[in-house]
Amino acid sequence: MKVDQTVLAVDLGGTKILISEVQANGELLAPHKYRSDVTSQTTAYAGIVQAIEQFLMQAPDVKRIMAISVSAVGRINTASGEWYELDPERAVDIPLAQQLSDRFKLPVFAANDVYCATLAENMLGVGNVTNDFLYLNVGTGIAGRIVNNGQILNGSHFDAGEIGHMVVDYNSPVRCICGRRGCVEPLASGLGMSNRAQELMAQGQPTELTVDEHGRVPVPALFQGYEHQDLVAQTVVDQALRALAALIMNVVRVADPAAVILGGGVTTDGWLLHHLQPLLVEQTMRFVTVGIHNSQLDPNLIAIKGAALHGFQRMEMFDHESIS
Repeated sequence: MKVDQTVLAVDLGGTKILISEVQANGELLAPHKYRSDVTSQTTAYAGIVQAIEQFLMQAPDVKRIMAISVSAVGRINTASGEWYELDPERAVDIPLAQQLSDRFKLPVFAANDVYCATLAENMLGVGNVTNDFLYLNVGTGIAGRIVNNGQILNGSHFDAGEIGHMVVDYNSPVRCICGRRGCVEPLASGLGMSNRAQELMAQGQPTELTVDEHGRVPVPALFQGYEHQDLVAQTVVDQALRALAALIMNVVRVADPAAVILGGGVTTDGWLLHHLQPLLVEQTMRFVTVGIHNSQLDPNLIAIKGAALHGFQRMEMFDHESIS
């Protein structure tokens, strides 16, 4: 494979689309951001097409782009590139890779965003130390992937890793969007903690916390309030820490990973990990020999790098099949 060949990687987020040419070593070349609209898969797809068109108009050498690879939220068939759903309530089967390939006359691949982040971690991060780990993404939501013997477990319907919907508190008053009570995501994700704080604030509980211009209580403010003994912050963050600790220990018992890697925007400053570790029972964690660590990869770039790596992997498979 030529050194100057690149994959055009696309990372669809809730508010932006990040696009960059990426080399095989994971280096990004002139990334650009564009606005996204994830009201539906149809609007999201239209935004992806428009963003790619704008990027290609400015690209210095489109001939070196060998493929397009997309990272997006939702359930995606990593083999065919079919995008089954944004979430269970917004499910429209879109042949994402095929439609983009027809449009741009290039091979196109697609995968779930947390799958892509896990792939980047596997190839550029902790995967260089162990072949068995749990990648746990704690951001607006919570999801993860288990890597076993170097392979990412994807599930029979490409729905593996939705561990934000594992119940960790059967007595919790907090109802999840999935319909159950006590799922870890509404207790411990960035959005979940914000919602929980606002519920307590609406009940008149005294607090110094405020809602920002986006209508949320920022996670850093919650962590700071916890340290300053703000009662609302302490209630919300304590619930979140205990929920995450229970989740991690449950998955450790199921998967027996050598490492647990935390990623996502909630984990970036190390505060969460520092306060999680005392809640993890030594007997349960004794075989996590590499330890529990924050990802060393940039949380803003890990998914787009993983998307590119997915593209390079798939192109190598196609090259091998064409030779054989």
